[in-house]
Amino acid sequence: MVKQKSKFCCQECGYESPKWLGKCPGCHSWNSFVEEVETIVKTQGLHSSFLRTKEKAVPLIHIESGREKRIHTQHRELDRVLGGGFVPGSLILVGGDPGIGKSTLLLQTSFALTGNGLKVLYISGEESVRQTKLRADRLGIASPLLYVLCETNLEQIEEAIDEVKPDFLVMDSIQTVFHPAVASAPGSVSQVRECTGHFMRIAKMKGIATVLVGHVTKEGAIAGPRLLEHMVDCVLYFEGERHHSYRLLRAVKNRFGSTNEIGIFEMTESGLKEVQNPSELFLSERPLGVSGSTVVASMEGTRPVLVELQALVSQTNFPTPRRMATGIDHNRLSLIVAVLEKRMGMFLQNQDTYLNVAGGVKLDEPAVDLGIAVSIASSFKEIPTQPYDVVFGEVGLTGEVRGVSRIDQRVREAHKLGFRRVILPEKSLKGWTPPQGIEVIGVNTVAEALSIILA
Repeated sequence: MVKQKSKFCCQECGYESPKWLGKCPGCHSWNSFVEEVETIVKTQGLHSSFLRTKEKAVPLIHIESGREKRIHTQHRELDRVLGGGFVPGSLILVGGDPGIGKSTLLLQTSFALTGNGLKVLYISGEESVRQTKLRADRLGIASPLLYVLCETNLEQIEEAIDEVKPDFLVMDSIQTVFHPAVASAPGSVSQVRECTGHFMRIAKMKGIATVLVGHVTKEGAIAGPRLLEHMVDCVLYFEGERHHSYRLLRAVKNRFGSTNEIGIFEMTESGLKEVQNPSELFLSERPLGVSGSTVVASMEGTRPVLVELQALVSQTNFPTPRRMATGIDHNRLSLIVAVLEKRMGMFLQNQDTYLNVAGGVKLDEPAVDLGIAVSIASSFKEIPTQPYDVVFGEVGLTGEVRGVSRIDQRVREAHKLGFRRVILPEKSLKGWTPPQGIEVIGVNTVAEALSIILA
């Protein structure tokens, strides 16, 4: 006996309503409600195959503790982001813009895992088996342990998993999978929720490390309900500028490691290649002896990265000057400009200010504040910065330079790349010894830093 009734679901957050609404009360998005047919099947339930094994409660002290076994991918950058490799039985969600390289990364990772003797099942709901084979030939991938399947029916996928018995599973993508018992289109909230729940049970009960590929919205968030990110163990974002060859893999949720690590790859004709020294790569095309260019030392997790900040200050032709930033938060740029106007006496009210992080990198660390201030002041005064200087420090609203963490790692990275002088907060000089061959100068205010750098 099947009973049907309709409901309206928000495609952004999964909010359900018995009637159509123009604005979602949950996420406040407009025109996001779609009618879905809710099917209530009065049987043992959709998950009867998973409910046959009954789990018993176990005292916490009787559970054996120890480090989780890791599956190493032979890609240092990916292992760094994951916290040491894939954990068996984990469910991982990978999101990114179309064409950014998600399928290429996972196909290369699958091939690397077969080198460890692991059996991999790569399921594609968007490409045929022949198209996947053409991609593999272009990447030079061929292994008898790598199985490929083109299927979107969840029941057929479960049968293939039981037949192949893989150690590693890839589903590209979760928005294309559908369950026949759910009467809604693939990619809807109900289908995504139900299919993700099935993959989660498969991963946990069979001990298969599972990776789901998710589409992203125009705002850059993973499409579908936010419940999707709560169900999985790890959420990775594969991002990068379309016109740059560099790609960044960033973890925003990780139950088995840090969420501060990033992995850097370079897209080539033969696939994605790891970037072992990103600082040297980002500074390879840096011009010397020009105004508005400053090198800053930023931390991405436990890795120090030296990048170039470029600022351009020019006379405006509009009543309100423009403030544009690429790779830096726009509000952060406005704050630094206000500090320079109020504390340094720079008249920037009639000047357009443009700021760019070279290489397509995105920086969200407060330690780059002093570098932003130096770049803007250098361009405004038309005074070139010293080409072998590295600057970092947080800037307060009163013009003071505040201390930052991991000073020794930043300075050693600058010394390794041949820089001769580092300007940093005075408060961060305590408790460590700088390396030989590099000059370290501590400053307390922005004015003191500018007097040293732009002398």
